[in-house]
Amino acid sequence: MSVIQLLAASPGLFVATSVVLGLIVGSFLNVVIYRLPIMLEREWREQCAEVSGAPGNSPGGTPERFNLMFPRSACPSCSAPITALQNIPLLSWLLLKGRCAGCGAAISIRYPIVEALTGILSGLVAWKIGFGWPAFAAMVLTWFLIALAFIDVDHQLLPDSLTLPLLWIGLLLSLWGPASAGASVPVDVRSSLIGAMTGYVSLWSVYHLFRLLTGKEGMGYGDFKLFAALGAWLGWHMLLPVILIAAAVGAVVGILMITIRNQHRSTPIPFGPFLAGSGWLMMMFGQPLVGSYLALLAPHP
Repeated sequence: MSVIQLLAASPGLFVATSVVLGLIVGSFLNVVIYRLPIMLEREWREQCAEVSGAPGNSPGGTPERFNLMFPRSACPSCSAPITALQNIPLLSWLLLKGRCAGCGAAISIRYPIVEALTGILSGLVAWKIGFGWPAFAAMVLTWFLIALAFIDVDHQLLPDSLTLPLLWIGLLLSLWGPASAGASVPVDVRSSLIGAMTGYVSLWSVYHLFRLLTGKEGMGYGDFKLFAALGAWLGWHMLLPVILIAAAVGAVVGILMITIRNQHRSTPIPFGPFLAGSGWLMMMFGQPLVGSYLALLAPHP
């Protein structure tokens, strides 16, 4: 029996394998979350230098060659390279008790959180959808959303290098939609195209209307692109519940931050994490809910 046949025949093994795969991908997502904004900043600085004629520089003392693969991961305190045994997802952090093996400096708990979150959500996708390529597609969407959410929390930035590929992947997969029973992605081409266009135009319209009325910017263009990507993956019929849940949770979080942390009302709060979380929830559980709602609205003989 081949590995594929074994995974297809054993749901428990498929879920466990997906969790392990998610832990490994989560380790890579930590690299993306940390390095991608720095890479973009370097690129912007170089572009500004070309326009102004000033010499370019590397922000934060980063080496000349800096991407997702190079340089090798190292301790930010002592610059000691991280070995393969020290880079086992989740397990290494626990065995090292959250400290560098070289200098003893604390290692941020963010790293195991991202790894564990990616592993758990990947396992949930495998459990909910079952073995097949739609489950892997849903995991890919999950991984993109995790990276985007954490980058937006850190930098209030939703990079085009993540949102645009996510949009195009959703549109491409719709050629093989709609999904089989139990899966919510991909959707059919028509729903995907309408979802992508409606997602972008709706938030774009809200942005410009808000700016016209208040003179302020309420969100960034990355939010439009992320919402368009969710529309491409989930279809137009999921957009309303996604934005309602995201707005409601975002409002609650904003109120809590103002009342508990005494944060000023004008302090911006990234909207991307709420869109990402809401989109993932609707991918997992939205299909029966929306289906039941539409059935209530349908005329009965």
